[in-house]
Amino acid sequence: MADRVDRFGLRIADVLYEFVANEAIPGTGVDLDAFWSGVSDIVRDFTGENHDLLEHRLALQHQMDRWYKERRGKRTDIAEYKKFLVDIGYLKKEGPPFQIATSNVDEEIAHTAGPQLVVPVLNARFALNATNARWGSLFDAFYGTDVIPEEPGRERGPSYNPGRGELVVELAASHLDAIVPLRDASHSSVTEYVIRSTKEGYSLIAHVDDTIHELLDVSQFRGFKGSVGEDPSSILLCNNGLHIEIQIDRTHD
Repeated sequence: MADRVDRFGLRIADVLYEFVANEAIPGTGVDLDAFWSGVSDIVRDFTGENHDLLEHRLALQHQMDRWYKERRGKRTDIAEYKKFLVDIGYLKKEGPPFQIATSNVDEEIAHTAGPQLVVPVLNARFALNATNARWGSLFDAFYGTDVIPEEPGRERGPSYNPGRGELVVELAASHLDAIVPLRDASHSSVTEYVIRSTKEGYSLIAHVDDTIHELLDVSQFRGFKGSVGEDPSSILLCNNGLHIEIQIDRTHD
């Protein structure tokens, strides 16, 4: 049996105690005795309740096991099954509408849309993968999935299919129309995006032949790379906290 350290009524594995004392606690401002005293309080306050909950879970499992065995080989009546689960307390009857308020939630979790990946901070490759997971190419996503049907001439394959690519561009433009629409124009018709400098800051202008159009919601324009005027290399837009970057490569046909 591993060596134990007796602290505040707890018998703590020596390796865990040394880790907390020498690696976890230093630099946090938390007193080591206060930490273990708090852990002891939690164990004392909740062990009995946790034991009761485990016993209740086991009792529910026994009741469900009996119900399944009694009906083995028979077709399940969903209404009867749901009533049984409610009767034994596994399911609760739906209550009135309610809301839950939280505080001190990290901005990244609370308001920024996108995958939330938890990785060890000491592994640089994992951290980089987690960061990159927040960005992806809409063109790649459309091209490589069944969002675009594989009709004759539109199939995926080992090399680029221009017919499929044409549909990808059309779908991407319609997606932009849905989430960052222009006023009285479609992104599919834009011939040039221009950055305009005003007293209030910068704004995005879309040229459709001889007409110019702003975003329907100008606040969705968040930034750009390149020069003011007719030479942005990328445009940053935002919808519901999720950012969209339009990359412009003027050297690519």
